[in-house]
Parts: sequence; structure tokens; C-alpha cells
Amino acid sequence: MDSQDESDGGPEMLRGFICASFNQDTTKIFRGPDGTAGCVTAQISCLTHDSLSVGTKTGYRLFSVTAVDKLDCIHEGVECPDVCIVERLFSSSLVVVVSQSVPRRMNVYHFKKGTEICNYSYTNNILSVKLNRQRLVVCLEESIYIHNIKDMKLLKTLLNTPTNPSGLCALSVNHGNSFLAYPGSATLGEITVYDANNLSTVTLIQAHASPLAALTFNASGTKLASASEKGTVIRVFSVPEGQRLFEFRRGMKRYVSISSLSFSADAQFLCASSNTETVHIFKLEQHSPSQEEESPTWSAYVGKMFTAASTYLPAQVSDMMHQDRAFATVRLNTFGLKNICALATIQKLPRLLVASSDGHLYIYNVDPQDGGECMLVQKHRLFDGSEEQVEQKGDETPVEVSSQPAGQSYAATVALPSSPPCSTTLLGYSEDGGTQKGDVIPEHEFAEGPVCLDDENEFPPVSN
Repeated sequence: MDSQDESDGGPEMLRGFICASFNQDTTKIFRGPDGTAGCVTAQISCLTHDSLSVGTKTGYRLFSVTAVDKLDCIHEGVECPDVCIVERLFSSSLVVVVSQSVPRRMNVYHFKKGTEICNYSYTNNILSVKLNRQRLVVCLEESIYIHNIKDMKLLKTLLNTPTNPSGLCALSVNHGNSFLAYPGSATLGEITVYDANNLSTVTLIQAHASPLAALTFNASGTKLASASEKGTVIRVFSVPEGQRLFEFRRGMKRYVSISSLSFSADAQFLCASSNTETVHIFKLEQHSPSQEEESPTWSAYVGKMFTAASTYLPAQVSDMMHQDRAFATVRLNTFGLKNICALATIQKLPRLLVASSDGHLYIYNVDPQDGGECMLVQKHRLFDGSEEQVEQKGDETPVEVSSQPAGQSYAATVALPSSPPCSTTLLGYSEDGGTQKGDVIPEHEFAEGPVCLDDENEFPPVSN
């Protein structure tokens, strides 16, 4: 939340609600004015998976949202308080949690067994975590750590990356390519696309003139959408080529803060939310000359006139005239709040999901043929009234965390047996322990019995 939101007081329910996510496919973290995690963070998957994760002052909850009118809580975890990041690996039992109380530590849980698989500490605060069936990526402000998710072996550390205070990055959920996108510059809208499977840079994309604000891949990892801090233009690029495919104009009158971008499962639509009251849905389609000739409408005629005239106009004006507008929109009842959106299929129909910092999940119907204004069909509260008063009971007692000896190696860490959740801090990879500067950890340094995240029945998930 920004300073203006906090000065207005905001809904009382925000005091018990910290983060929300639909699986792990798309992540965006809201930061407070002091750079710490704000009242609300949210992540939403663009796929058809039905897991909603919510972090609160007391822990986290996992919900099932397979039906529009039903939101079932399938698990409540109380291992860590003040959860600011919660990421579930598709529909498996693997959940990654980061707490505001210990922002440098990542905890990995098997929630169905009620056990902590492992936890790792890093050299700075964890800003975001991304997962697919091959890789787990941890993003700090100036470095990125890439783990093999099967045994949590650290494969690569990208050091001295451009300053990234929001932890902006995107990981393709297609583990066949595992493309990772992150800012290539702190002052320009440059995107670095990295192959997290082969551990090599794929391409650099000059996407925007201003710094990046949002990134997301489609389900197959063949398209990458981006928006800058200005928030007026959204672009879609091919991956790995880095060629511009589409360009959409969200608005012209004002700059906005883009909160999220999300593709539909078939990559035919792209939705964008911001700190305004409007959520936009864009349609990814190429306009062929034959289609225009078959339907000679007045708007098509005017469009041709503008296209012809644009060749005589400055490049900036010409580009603006070639940008597509929104196919469908949603008008929210709130203004100035952070919102995260996603396109999903629920009960075999296309829906737009909006998680708002007012503490609610909104579900809208989407007309894939005609677009237009989307209709609200359901509103869900993401926590009960008792949690709203959590912080009104006074200051919390700081949590004392015991530490292991500083010289403990990465190999010794992962070989340790599972411990009761949050009972100790196990030191993970750091610059003075384990491999240095992103080199692959030697096999002799890896213990004989490393932690194994493989679940015979659930990991990797076999259902699509």
C-alpha cells in the first residue's frame, strides 16, 4: 500500500490479511512505503488450477475454488506467523512460505503430512519465489538463486543483477524450457530472459523506455508480456526470439501502477490490473486484410484512414495509432487499492478473478466472443471476522530464533532430518558457505542423503 492509502486508514480487515496467491504461476508483491512488505501481497495463476493460498498474521490458508459459489478451506498452516509469501507447487503438497518476521528465510512444507521439509537462509530479504516442476527460484534485491526443486541443490547464483526492489521476475511454468525473466536494467525497461534449465542467458529484450513494473509468461513459455512503471502500454514478445508480437494501450490520460499481468490458458487473452478502478482484458489476434474487406464497417473505414495518415506522422504518434485497445473491461467499486487479476476456467466457463487489497476475491464472467463489460457473479471474503482483530490486541512479542554454527555447509544443511516447523533456523547457501559465485555445487560436497522433495503420489503432479 502506498502512503496515501495508509493515511486514509483503509479497511480494518487489512490488518489480518498479508498475501494471497493462486498456485505459483504469477507473482506480484506489494511493498509498503518503507520498502517492507505492505498490508497485502497477492499472486494469481492464469491457469485452470484451483488452489488459492492466503497468508495472514497467524499463518497461511489453502482454499479450493473449483466452483464459483464455493470457497473451501482445505488446509490451515500455523507454522510461521506474518506470512508475506506463500507459493504452492501446482496442486501438490509442496508449499513455500516466507515470513515477515524472518524475511531472509524460506521454509518448504509438505502440508498434508504436516512436516517441514527444509528451510534456507539468504544474504538479504527474500522478495519473491517462483516454482515449476524443475526449478525453484529465489529473488533478492540484487541477486537470484536457482535451485533444483527435486533435491533443493543450488545450481546457479546470479549475482549483481540490476537493483530490483520489488523482486520482479517471472518463471515459465513449462518445465521443458523453464525460462526466467527479470529486469536487465534499473533505469530502462530491458528484460533479461534466462534459461533456468541450461543455466544460460537466452536474449535481452528492449521492451520499454521506463523501468519494468510487471512480467508474465504464458503457460507454454512461448510468449512474454511486460508493462513499465508508466503503465500506459503493454507489450507481448515471442520467446526465445524476443520479437514484438502485440502492443496494447491501457490508457492515455494518466500514468498508473500496473499490479499484475496474466494470460489465459490458451494465450488468446491477456488481462491487466492496476491501482485504478478498471481491469482490462486484451485479445491477442492478428488483423488480416481479408477480414477487414469481408466486414466493411464505418469503424473499419475510419481505421484505414488513420492507418494511411499515420505514415506521415511522428513515430511516437504513429505507434500509438497502431496499438490495440481493451477487448473487455471490469469496473471495480474501489479506487486506489492494489488488485491482482487472472483469467481462469471455472466450471468450464471463462472467468476473470480479481484479488483485492480490500480482502475479497471477486469472480466475473467473461464473454470470449463479444467482450465488453464483464459481469460480477460472486464475491468471496478471504478470512473470517475474528482475524480482523489480530493486531488490535497490542504489540506482538518478538520471536526468538536459535541459529546453527556459522560454518555449517550447504551439504550438511540439506542432509539434516526434518525438524518441527519453525523450531530452528537452518543456514542455507551464503557467500561464505557452499559454492561460490554461482558455480555448480561439486558432487562430493553434497551429502549422501540429501533432502528429497519427490512425492510418489503427488510430485510432480500428473494431472494437467
